[in-house]
Amino acid sequence: MSKITLQNIHFAYQQKTVLKNIHLEFRSNRFSVLLGRNGSGKSTLFNLMAGIYPLQTGKIYFDGQSLSALKGKVRAEQLGFLAQSHRSIFNFSVLDVVMTGRAAFSGYAPSKQDRQLANDALKTLDIQHLVDRDYTTLSGGEKQLIMIARILTQNPKVILLDEPTNHLDVYYQAFLMQKLHELSKQGYTIVAIMHDPNLAFLYADDFYFIKNQQIIQPKDPSLATDAEFLASIYDLPFQQAFIGEQKIVMPRKL
Repeated sequence: MSKITLQNIHFAYQQKTVLKNIHLEFRSNRFSVLLGRNGSGKSTLFNLMAGIYPLQTGKIYFDGQSLSALKGKVRAEQLGFLAQSHRSIFNFSVLDVVMTGRAAFSGYAPSKQDRQLANDALKTLDIQHLVDRDYTTLSGGEKQLIMIARILTQNPKVILLDEPTNHLDVYYQAFLMQKLHELSKQGYTIVAIMHDPNLAFLYADDFYFIKNQQIIQPKDPSLATDAEFLASIYDLPFQQAFIGEQKIVMPRKL
């Protein structure tokens, strides 16, 4: 069953076409990754899926329900979204920031259960030691993990993450990707935009590519990790090697 279905999506900024003829399905309880060059339309597509940008043409469905029909608490139950950038000028504690993930359900009066969900999310990401810290004093990587914990506290069925490994060191990149893989097996449907094909290929289940405002897929899904196909997506020669059974790809020096 498809958790997210996009039909005939077209989008333009004024006269500039950003997405065209997008037909796409993200499967339930899978960790899917969207890859492609900067400016190819990945973030725009996510903003449409999250309901931040209004649809100009086409339809988006979550579990068969139109995105336009999902409002307020119902949308919060269905969808959590991490944008590419986020900032806070208020010196809230980490716990208070994470608790805002329950705002659609509890308003200004969080319950004991809400607090438990927040603490569980911090523990899941191994950042419970930050619970009393001032959010504005954290590093970029710590803030990134806090924002993901906020989404887990919301407990949506679908999680959209725009560059989730941004600002993270190598340890936390691997840690987070493993967690996202595990969460997809625990009932979440996770879709992420990423720039590193190797991290995606190591941890994710499904891969989708954007080029020239359209979804490009190889005829054989197993070829998605091949150097030749990636060269056609990134307009850059690639080479590949194997470490055990794991394929590693990298740009070929020009």
